[in-house]
Amino acid sequence: MGSPKRLRKKYEMPANMWDSSRIAQQHEIKEKYGLKKMRELWQAESELSRIRKNVREILAGRESEETGRQIISRLASYGIVKPDATLDELLSIGVDSLLERRLQTVVAKKGLARTLKQARQLITHGFIAINGKKVTTPSYEVRTSEESLIGYYKPIDVNAGVGKAEQKAEAEAHAGMPERQAKEAENSDSEKNENTEAS
Repeated sequence: MGSPKRLRKKYEMPANMWDSSRIAQQHEIKEKYGLKKMRELWQAESELSRIRKNVREILAGRESEETGRQIISRLASYGIVKPDATLDELLSIGVDSLLERRLQTVVAKKGLARTLKQARQLITHGFIAINGKKVTTPSYEVRTSEESLIGYYKPIDVNAGVGKAEQKAEAEAHAGMPERQAKEAENSDSEKNENTEAS
C-alpha cells in the first residue's frame, strides 16, 4: 500500500506568539480582509516569505536569472507586480498585495457581495463561479485574466432582507414609545400621590 501521505503545514507561526504589537497589527489585517482564522494570514505571510527568500537567493547568485523571470511572470499574472518589475521591487511587496488577490476580496470589490463576510459565505456555499466553474475556496488566488469571469454560479439576491431588520426594530421602537411614556406617566403620578399623602 505504501506509506501514507505526510501532510505539511502551509504556514509558519510567528516566533513570538505573545507580542502585543504584532497581535494588534495582525488582528487589524484579519478584520480588514474578513479572514476567519489567523492561520489564513500566516499562510499569506509564509508565501511572501518564500518569495523574498527566492529573490534573495537569485540576487546572491545562488539561483538562475530564469528563476527570477518565472517569479516575476507568476506574480504579474495575479496583478501583484507589473510584468517589467525588477527583483528589487519584489522585496518591497507587502502581505496586503497577496490578500487583495483572494477570491473573497475580489468578490466583495466587484460588488457581488455587500460585505467581506457575505462574500465568504457566498463562496463557501457554492454561489460563486469563475468562468462558470464553481469555486468554494475563499483563499483562491485570482489571476487578472480570471477577474472579469467571476460571477454567480446560481441565482441569488444578495440584497434580500436588507433593511427589514432595521425597519422592524424602528417599528417596534415607535410602537413601544407610547407604552413607555404611559408607564413613565403612571410612575410619576404615583410618586406625586405618595408625596402628597406624606405631606
